[in-house]
Amino acid sequence: MQVQPRWTKFAILLPLVAVFIWSLNITVTRYVTDYISPVSISFYRWFVAFIILTPFMLKTVWQQRELIQRYWKQLAVLSAFGMVLYQGLGYTAAHYTTATNMGIINAFIPVFTIAVSFMLLKDIPSPYALIGCLISFTGLLFVVAQGDFSNLLQMGGHLGDIMMIFAVFFYAFYGVFLKKWQLQIPLLLSLYVQIFFALLYHLPFLLYLGIDAINMQNAPSVFYAGIFPSLIAPLVWMLAVQQLGPNRTSIFMNLTPVFTALIAYFWLGEQWMFYHSIGTVMAIGGVILAQRKVKG
Repeated sequence: MQVQPRWTKFAILLPLVAVFIWSLNITVTRYVTDYISPVSISFYRWFVAFIILTPFMLKTVWQQRELIQRYWKQLAVLSAFGMVLYQGLGYTAAHYTTATNMGIINAFIPVFTIAVSFMLLKDIPSPYALIGCLISFTGLLFVVAQGDFSNLLQMGGHLGDIMMIFAVFFYAFYGVFLKKWQLQIPLLLSLYVQIFFALLYHLPFLLYLGIDAINMQNAPSVFYAGIFPSLIAPLVWMLAVQQLGPNRTSIFMNLTPVFTALIAYFWLGEQWMFYHSIGTVMAIGGVILAQRKVKG
């Protein structure tokens, strides 16, 4: 379904809104590190989303129980990669790196997806994809090394960036599994069941590490994470894909580092350094190059 031309300019706002919400959440993740543990906010995020969705989804879950039974194993795997490993590592990484770095590393999801697609689906990347991946990965190392590749030898100082790289790598698996399985299940139902599994996965960590209480300092961040990036942004993004198409919509993800850096600059006082500029340009340039098709 495509929107009428006169509405196109308004449809373009949809992916912008979604990317802004996700970018703000990266900054929120960094901000709240002093007030709540990673496992606590990760659990509360999905718990809030689950509580909000439940009144609207219980009837659908019962009606679609056979469909859920058919796909529950795949949904459990998707939840593990997309909601627990990716988000959990992201919340932990925020304790050791900046929101700006997290936003830039997040922009490498398309590049990691190419690598994982080759591993799992045997999708042979085009020459453009290989060159684009090389450019993007060099840019990633440049950001982690803070503009001096010799700094990479001091691995202890890059713990947060390394965690975020693994988080992005796991999220690439999430996207590839979605492509591989092509689950014939309504998107909102899929999201709800994945959130349910995410809550189950958190239980052993909560029993071992404990859970922080929600208080006046962390409550706004918890409820923001549970509502906006968990529910509103995905729905807005899906609507954008429906109206603009997947390829046109995906381009807007390249704005994540820019939005995150601007928010972190004004809110957290983080500085945008020259290596951030170079790394971002290389990341975006590499992704655009990787998406080019070979003329045949």
